[in-house]
Amino acid sequence: MAELVTKDMNIIEIVQKHPESVEIFHKYGLGCLGCAAARFENLEAGAKVHGYDPDAMVADINKVIQETEA
Repeated sequence: MAELVTKDMNIIEIVQKHPESVEIFHKYGLGCLGCAAARFENLEAGAKVHGYDPDAMVADINKVIQETEA
């Protein structure tokens, strides 16, 4: 079972460990995964800056991760 994502995790760390998460970041309008902020910003901070609920993003990312494993 893969490690689930938390809102405290670094955005780039999430994408590197779980490439399937990219579709969720794009769904929420966070398409700049290669930008400098993504390298040091955690998911919670990135979501809030863009006006999204970090808990909803975490839930969506973890759902995709679990579906990919199944």
